[in-house]
Amino acid sequence: MRPPEEFDEIRPYDPEELPGVIEELVGDPEFRAAAEQVLPDIPYEKACGMLRGCHTNLEVQRTMFYPLLKNLLAKCSTHFALEGTGNVDKTIPHTFITNHRDIVTDSAFLSVGLLDCGFGNTVEIAIGDNLLIRPWIKKLVRVDKAFIVQRSAGLRQMLASSTRLSRYMHYAVTVKQESIWIAQREGRAKDSNDRTQDAILKMMAMGGEGGTVERLRQLNLTPIALSYEYDPCDYLKAQEFQQKRDIEGFKKSPADDLLNMQTGIFGYKGRICFRMAACLNPWLDTLPANLPKASLFAAVAARIDHEIHKNYELYPGNYAAADLLNGTERFATHYTAEEKDRFENYLQGQIRKVSLPHPDTDFLRERLLTMYANPVFNHETACHEEE
Repeated sequence: MRPPEEFDEIRPYDPEELPGVIEELVGDPEFRAAAEQVLPDIPYEKACGMLRGCHTNLEVQRTMFYPLLKNLLAKCSTHFALEGTGNVDKTIPHTFITNHRDIVTDSAFLSVGLLDCGFGNTVEIAIGDNLLIRPWIKKLVRVDKAFIVQRSAGLRQMLASSTRLSRYMHYAVTVKQESIWIAQREGRAKDSNDRTQDAILKMMAMGGEGGTVERLRQLNLTPIALSYEYDPCDYLKAQEFQQKRDIEGFKKSPADDLLNMQTGIFGYKGRICFRMAACLNPWLDTLPANLPKASLFAAVAARIDHEIHKNYELYPGNYAAADLLNGTERFATHYTAEEKDRFENYLQGQIRKVSLPHPDTDFLRERLLTMYANPVFNHETACHEEE
C-alpha cells in the first residue's frame, strides 16, 4: 500500500523507489568519494552492485550499514550492549525516545542492537533537515529509513509541518508497523543534562485519534538511556559553549555540523550501553482523566527523564568528573586513582584539540567536567525518587 501523498516529502523511500534513487546515488561523484572513504577495502563497483541487489530499505541496512557499523564498533569502542530488552514486547512497534549524544551513532547503534537482540527490524529515524547539507546525504538517509523533521520552515509553516510529522509518526507505527527513533529534545544536550522537551510530546499528540493520552499511547513510547564512556565530540561541544559565550548570536555552520558528524562517527567512545525502560502505556493509564494538557505534557516529560536517568550506565570517568567539578571525594569508591588520572589526562588531550584562537582553558575544562558529571547527578536524583 502506497503511503499518503502528504508524506512524500519527508518519509523514507519505498522499496519501489529504491532502484531509481540508488542509481542517482551511485552516479553522484560526492557519494562515490564518501563511499570510497568509508569502504576503502571494497571496490566502488562492487559496493554499487551490492546496493543494486537490495530490494528493501532493511536489506540495504543489513547488507551495507550493519557490517559497516559492526566494524566501526570494533574500532571505536571496547564494549557495546543493548540491555533491558526483556522490558519490551518485540512483536509490536515502538517509539523509542532517547537522550541525544551523537548526531549519527545514537540511532545507528540502536538499530544494530535491535538486530543483534532478535527484534528482526530496525527503526525509522527522525532527522533534522538542517543536517542534510548535501543532496546525496538527503537521499541516502531516506534510503536508510530516515524521515525528515523540517526545522528550517518559517513560523507560519511550522504548525503545518509539525502536524504532518506527527501524522507520519502515527502512520509509521500503526499502519506500517515500523518502530521509530526520536530524540527527547531538538539537538543534542551539549551539557548532558538530559531533559525531554514538552514541544516534542505536543508534536507527537497532534496526530492519531482520541484524547491526548490515547494519542500518546498509540505510539507505544519507550524510553532508552544511551551511555557512552567517552564522547568524541565533547571538545567540540565545549568549544561551542565558549563561542556562544564570546560571540553574540553565534550559530554553527554546515561545516561545523559535518565536522561533528565525522568526529562522532569515527571517534573513540570506549564502552557503550543502551538500556531500555518499559513502554510508558501502563503508566499513562494511571494519569487522572481531567489533567490539564500543560500538566499532562510536563508529567510525561518528567517520567521519560526519570526512566532515562535511572537507566544510565555510569563509568569511572563520570564519577571522577563529579568529584573534580565539586572538589569533593564523595564518589571516590566508584573509581581508582589510576582511573581518575587517566580521565584527567583524557580531558587535557581533548582541550588541546580545541581550535579557537584564544581558548579559555579553565572554562573549557569546567564545561567538559559538567558534561561527564551531569549523568551522575541525574542518576542519583532518579534513584532517590524511587526510594
